Amino acid sequence: MSITTDQLRARAADTFWLRLAAVALPLLMIAPAFWNGYPLLQWDTGGYLARWYEGYLVPSRSTVFGLYLHYGENFGFWTNLAVQSLATLWLLQLTLRVLGLMQNFRFVAISLLLILSTALPWLASMLLTDIFAGLSILSLFLLIVGASRTSVLEKVSLFVFTAFAAATHSATLGVLLGLCAVGWMARPFLGRRLPIAGLAQASLTIVAGGLMLVSANHALSGKWAWTPGGIGVAFGRMMQDGIVARFLNDHCPRESFKLCPYRNELPATADEFLWGKSMFNTLGRFDGLNDEMGTIVVQSLADYPAWQAGAALRAMGQQLLHVATGEGASVWIPHTYGIIERYIPAQVAPMRAARQQNWGLDFDYVNWLHMPVALVSMLGLLALLGHALAHRKLDDLTLLAATVTLALLGNAFICGVISGPHDRYGARMVWVATFVVLMALFRSIGDDDEPADEASAAARQEVEHAGLVDLVADRAHVVAARNIEHFRAGDDRT
Repeated sequence: MSITTDQLRARAADTFWLRLAAVALPLLMIAPAFWNGYPLLQWDTGGYLARWYEGYLVPSRSTVFGLYLHYGENFGFWTNLAVQSLATLWLLQLTLRVLGLMQNFRFVAISLLLILSTALPWLASMLLTDIFAGLSILSLFLLIVGASRTSVLEKVSLFVFTAFAAATHSATLGVLLGLCAVGWMARPFLGRRLPIAGLAQASLTIVAGGLMLVSANHALSGKWAWTPGGIGVAFGRMMQDGIVARFLNDHCPRESFKLCPYRNELPATADEFLWGKSMFNTLGRFDGLNDEMGTIVVQSLADYPAWQAGAALRAMGQQLLHVATGEGASVWIPHTYGIIERYIPAQVAPMRAARQQNWGLDFDYVNWLHMPVALVSMLGLLALLGHALAHRKLDDLTLLAATVTLALLGNAFICGVISGPHDRYGARMVWVATFVVLMALFRSIGDDDEPADEASAAARQEVEHAGLVDLVADRAHVVAARNIEHFRAGDDRT
């Protein structure tokens, strides 16, 4: 049985487009940075960059991510963007392959749609931890579910990547920890769908990420400590909800708090209090107020439990709807500029020449598309889960949809309740929902009832049993292979 000229031409064309995509997609994934002329910066970028140089811990600024950025300084941080772009495409491709949906056209089409319609390329183009938040959901899922469909090298890579992502931001670590906890609770009901070995490996990434962070903190500051700041951020959210003012009014007549003289002058938002020119600076910032803020946070939880619960639920709901791209990147960010000027003077000229630093970055037009896509994608996840529940079907794609839904809810709870709702926290996660919905759509309009790779693998196995391993693995050739074996057997008998 021979392969026709048309088939050879089709294979050659497929190879050409695959090679073209291999070159073009990594560049398109960081196209916003190329357009900008420099990696995108954000309000928080400077705090991470300074960790190598300042030698002390700063609230909510991971030293692990700071070291990651430091090693890209000599290359203008383009190596960091290259890592982020390639890691993104690797995890998209690996997810499709593990779920049996990998086809060259499908991979390229989904990647292009994500680049065009979500925050993904902006996250990959930015010097910020946010790109790793969404990617870590995919890597954790693949560690648990894809154990039998990935190589040893891929397992090791997924483990290291997930641990690193957990170490870059406490909220990311919290979401991953919550997913692992839910996985262990669901294991008795789902059985082999959640392998114990996979759950154990995923859980160990949380431990490894924690050790990575504490070790980096010690290496840079000399202290065996966790990154500070959680209490202060939670205090800011409670102040924004009016809980702190009520607490001070109730307690200041009897107790002496540093904030008592300022109880009628508290800023309206947590950002103004923590990062603006407020009494927080006057009273010594985190060093001067951390103990007092911790006391107020704990006691107010006991004093106003119903108020706290209602505020937490509202914050979580609002966070789910805060999904706009670009928060903190299209405003004046003097701290980040100052850190680069002080510690990395070689980067000042290209940084100052970028469009972003010349007020050329406006996300309003981008969000006309991104926000509707994000909100529709979350509804699509619910529709996908509802369809699976109605048909009593739990395949790997449905399991991924459930994982992403839980991740979005966990992220909304952690970020909304502790920090207060911000678009940045939603945008860095919601693109994963779009990815899952696109996979479901492409599967539904595919030619085959089975996922491509699963069908091919099954067909190839049948062909191999027939002793014709060089045949193209599709059903027509399997039938042909069986017929040939039948005729051969007849000839032997003759």
